[in-house]
Amino acid sequence: MLAHQQLVAKAKSGGIDLYFLGDSITRRWGCTDPQWAKNFENWKQNFYGWNAGNFGWGADGIQNILWRIRNGELDGVHPKVIVILAGTNNIGNQPGSNEKVDDIIAGFGAIIDTCLEKAPEAKIILTAIFPRNDNLAVLPEIQKVNEGLSKFADRKTVYYLNVNDKLANADGVLLDGMTIDKLHPTVKGYQVWADGLRPLLTELLGPRAATDHAPPATGDPSVAHPGGS
Repeated sequence: MLAHQQLVAKAKSGGIDLYFLGDSITRRWGCTDPQWAKNFENWKQNFYGWNAGNFGWGADGIQNILWRIRNGELDGVHPKVIVILAGTNNIGNQPGSNEKVDDIIAGFGAIIDTCLEKAPEAKIILTAIFPRNDNLAVLPEIQKVNEGLSKFADRKTVYYLNVNDKLANADGVLLDGMTIDKLHPTVKGYQVWADGLRPLLTELLGPRAATDHAPPATGDPSVAHPGGS
């Protein structure tokens, strides 16, 4: 809840044209936690001038992200573009049923609907779930979900971006140097995502400006409030 309050405050600060929504993969790219400082440098190199705000949070499933944007983190922000990368925590590291896949895809539909309700002028970029190699048995599920995500795209309001062929081989096995733990990207992995986003962001936002008016990046609030709440 401390993190949610912090992100609501960031949303209220205004000035965000590019809104990133997701779990720890998103969060670790654009936060001030010192252990992810190299990721943050890469974030700034790629997005400074587009007024980007990071609204990722670790361990979130689709349901958690949906709750956050329904409870203040997108209110009044009016971003021009929303980038979404979610779902890997719903996939987990154990394969499940087709019902699980359908539920994840339906969850994405709810996120899209909520984003367009809160920010009707925004364009949405759905990023395909990245391959995870902590258990290769879940790769078919990731592929099925990504196929479902691609069907949301109309190239007018919703766009679909899949960079997995740059992160992994044809069998879904991650290429050397792309992740730190078979799940979370290295700077090299994040750059693959950035390279995929750049043409779309340039199309939708224009070239990056020389200045940036997004609110400051945030970090783990428990560091400042070690007792929690």
